[in-house]
Amino acid sequence: MPSILWFRRDLRLADHAALVAAASDGAVIPVYILDDETPRHRRMGGASRWWLHHSLASLDRDLRARGSRLILRRGKCEEVLAALAAETGASRVHALRHYEPWWRNAQAALAKRIELILHDGNFLAPPGSITTGTGGQYKIFTPFWRALTATMPPPEPLAIPRHIAAPASWPHSELLDDWRLLPTAPDWAGAMTAEWVPGEAGAAARLDGFVEAAAQYGEQRNLPAVEGTSRLSPHLHFGEISPAMIWHRTAALGGSVEIFLSELGWRDYAQNVILQFPDYGVRNARGNFDRLPWRTGPDAQADLQAWQQGRTGYPIVDAGMRQLWATGWMHNRVRMITASFLIKHLLIDWRRGEEWFWDTLVDADYASNAVNWQWTAGTGVDSNMFVRIMAPLSQSEKFDATAYIRQWVPELTNTPAPGVHDPDEFGVRPAAYPAKIIGHRAARERALAAFNAIK
Repeated sequence: MPSILWFRRDLRLADHAALVAAASDGAVIPVYILDDETPRHRRMGGASRWWLHHSLASLDRDLRARGSRLILRRGKCEEVLAALAAETGASRVHALRHYEPWWRNAQAALAKRIELILHDGNFLAPPGSITTGTGGQYKIFTPFWRALTATMPPPEPLAIPRHIAAPASWPHSELLDDWRLLPTAPDWAGAMTAEWVPGEAGAAARLDGFVEAAAQYGEQRNLPAVEGTSRLSPHLHFGEISPAMIWHRTAALGGSVEIFLSELGWRDYAQNVILQFPDYGVRNARGNFDRLPWRTGPDAQADLQAWQQGRTGYPIVDAGMRQLWATGWMHNRVRMITASFLIKHLLIDWRRGEEWFWDTLVDADYASNAVNWQWTAGTGVDSNMFVRIMAPLSQSEKFDATAYIRQWVPELTNTPAPGVHDPDEFGVRPAAYPAKIIGHRAARERALAAFNAIK
């Protein structure tokens, strides 16, 4: 009898424990289910769906090169999988374990209907396995990272099975194009197509390019105009490459690569947080922030829209938001700046920003997105203090964002430095570029007054 291999955010063949186990059982039916019912309001956003289309096409090509193929179905995953098993005579389902609350519920529901064998492999260590001396879960990153590194390196990556046996007959598969994952009216993905190569081969190529500069990661990662970050985050999110493979390729490179490895560790940490707090994407971890007087109403909505469109009058913020819209990605330092600006300069609830990132990021990960927003807002179990308010104008100069701004804010292409960082201050703002939505000092005083109201 064949086994079903259930793909989700693990769209690769290398270092895939569920694939290895399924292949050792005999015939394999690889399947991906487009399930918008189980996640409900956490269904994938537009940018992620664009990526998913190309990643699934890549995975199907890789499987066909090995005599297999990818079956596509749509619907509620446990119902579709149970029906597929009955249709094909499959005896069990192999899958990598997922930790988002909706996937944990789906795994439990499926296990009641068919034998479900879950494997680890999407993280450096299985979430929940790194515990304190008393057996509890870590809430603070630094001790978590210290404990995680004590268990490293991760196991050696698993090789792709030499043979993936096909079933006697293939079940029906839906057509990828019929899912309409790609934008058409209008097609806003032109810059994303130029920027990214989704799929396992694209992930491998991105890692090859990063290895050459990984030793300088600590020096270059904060410079938006420099390709100092790995840009592996969407490949990791969709599981086109495993963190173990990245660790083994980079850990011995020296220099400041340890800082990069800690970023991989932060990804593990975020999964451990949502394992403890499944509603972390919608609920403040610090309850006193439930009373913070966030701005609402028409003026706040207009400010939110200006932030989304990159029309705030703060060039570094606007450059980041326009890069996000065009490419589905934003430089990590600029993510912190733009998030802080929304929360503290505009005094808009962090959840509005998290929702926007969820829809527009190609690496929109529930755990990382929620943990990063709550860290910036000061509402998280481990977070920056709310009263530490980033000054976007000085951040722009400090991290030499001149070329970055000129690339993404064409109104300022010919604006000389240092005016490109603060056109209003230097009297060089072009008529086409908006004035500051609020002054830095006024924003800071408003944010501190709001925080003092809940102390």
